Amino acid sequence: MTTVVRSRMKKSAAGPTGAAKYKRIVLKLSGEALQGTLGFGIDPRVLEDLARQIKEIRALGVQVTVVVGGGNIFRGLKTSAATGMERATADYMGMLATAINGLALQDALERIDVPTRVQTAIEIAKVAEPYIRRRAIRHLEKGRVVIFVGGIGSPFFTTDTTAALRAMEIGAEIVLKATNVDGVYTDDPATNRRAKKFATLKFIDVLKRGLKVMDATAVSLCMDGNLPIIVFNLHRAGNIKRAVCGESVGTLVVNRK
Repeated sequence: MTTVVRSRMKKSAAGPTGAAKYKRIVLKLSGEALQGTLGFGIDPRVLEDLARQIKEIRALGVQVTVVVGGGNIFRGLKTSAATGMERATADYMGMLATAINGLALQDALERIDVPTRVQTAIEIAKVAEPYIRRRAIRHLEKGRVVIFVGGIGSPFFTTDTTAALRAMEIGAEIVLKATNVDGVYTDDPATNRRAKKFATLKFIDVLKRGLKVMDATAVSLCMDGNLPIIVFNLHRAGNIKRAVCGESVGTLVVNRK
């Protein structure tokens, strides 16, 4: 059984330097990553730091899209299992939670002068525009950050799958999965001192071993589309830029090592 190890936020005096390796990315954020140390909801400090990191990579000429989860507010699968709520209803509630996170991130970005659009897969006309692939690409070409919310618009699919699907649709070069973890390990390092972090993994090994990188549907989509994934710790300053610049960060998942 593979697990991941959690890391505390670290600050570095200087971030990475160099040109961007990837020009169009999907940044996948778990809802839990946004809650920081609060345990629930949105930590303003995490949000502000995230916005600064996105602004930093945008300045390198990177076209940035973001897919946000909603687990810091509501988890459909967990609630359905615990309460007996119909799974579809619970999942739709989770989609609404992603919209809350997306709007919060949009506000944080625009307060530091980063033009942003929120596109939703479920209709919320008063607060976000509908997801339209060609419009999303046009926003990117104009230098706007595009935040995708509402999952894929259907229940029974995770935001991991949303990230993989949107990346394929818009022609992204990589999925950056930014979470509270610093990589994928062979075992729980808290209980096994011999546990080792994977620097690189193959998609097929992730599926065969049931490793908790992203859900199986998302991993399969990325494998079929030859779309690499990097799992890394969001809370170390400069990590997003390091990943975009091709530095060794977290665990890289590819078709061939």
